[in-house]
Amino acid sequence: MTPVITVERLRKRYDQLPAVDDVSFEVNEGEIFGVLGPNGAGKTTTVECVQGLRQPDAGRVRVLELDPRTQAPRLRSRIGAQLQESSLPPRMKVAEALRLFSSFQSAGPPWRSVMQQWGLEDKSRSSFASLSGGQRQRLLVALALVNDPKVVFLDEMTTGLDPAARRATWELIERIRDGGTTVVLVTHFMDEAQRLCDRLIVVDHGRMVAAGTPEALVAQHADGVSVRFTLPPSAHPDAEPLLAAMRQLPGVQQVAVERDRVTVHGRPAIVAHVGKALVDAGSAPEDIEVIRPSLEDVYLRLVESGAP
Repeated sequence: MTPVITVERLRKRYDQLPAVDDVSFEVNEGEIFGVLGPNGAGKTTTVECVQGLRQPDAGRVRVLELDPRTQAPRLRSRIGAQLQESSLPPRMKVAEALRLFSSFQSAGPPWRSVMQQWGLEDKSRSSFASLSGGQRQRLLVALALVNDPKVVFLDEMTTGLDPAARRATWELIERIRDGGTTVVLVTHFMDEAQRLCDRLIVVDHGRMVAAGTPEALVAQHADGVSVRFTLPPSAHPDAEPLLAAMRQLPGVQQVAVERDRVTVHGRPAIVAHVGKALVDAGSAPEDIEVIRPSLEDVYLRLVESGAP
């Protein structure tokens, strides 16, 4: 993998308070890279330093082999950005916005083709104020891509959108990556990160507390899986032999019973062992459920503890 962004020991303080404290990571070409964390964690400040919008106090940053501190004009011609507070004048029309942003760049596809690519032709004469939330995000994405950037930064894109608009925006982000553009996605939505990100970092109180693929972080920091089912009538009134057998299964850490509901918790391999034990006992619950930890579970554990 070729890194297009390298960040080494980045630091930024405001009034002696550390907004970014010794953060290091790499973003590879052609991936969606997530920057996760709660509000005020330092996500946006980190990304703004990478884009050259803010000057870090210490550390080394390279984007497309350029230094954002000393080569910001050259860098901005090669990147795109949809910032956290992105907006346009209410009366500005879609076509006007695309034509204006296109005029700032000497390279990139014609703005009309960008408008067509992102499904905005029928809204070309519509004002920004008249667009729905999803349509506004579609326009902001198009504006971020009008210069055909190698890297695009998307900051809290889906905040305030309804579920349908969020799903549509996720598809836009995947289209950007599939078109060959590297995406840096700033978000605090875990379902969004788990769906979209090839790799990610978790930031809390200005520090990076975890890094990796969503799957690797779940495997590393989660505490196993649970299998839940209802005791079949054949297991009543004496279910203790079955429960005792469950407790002896490889990888089982806990067996809990609440009325006729049984929850078996342990390492991922227990799913197969519990299923076999039920079949061997002549029981086949119709409501057997496997509960796997999510990225959100891991995230909450990381930010609550403040450490990996």
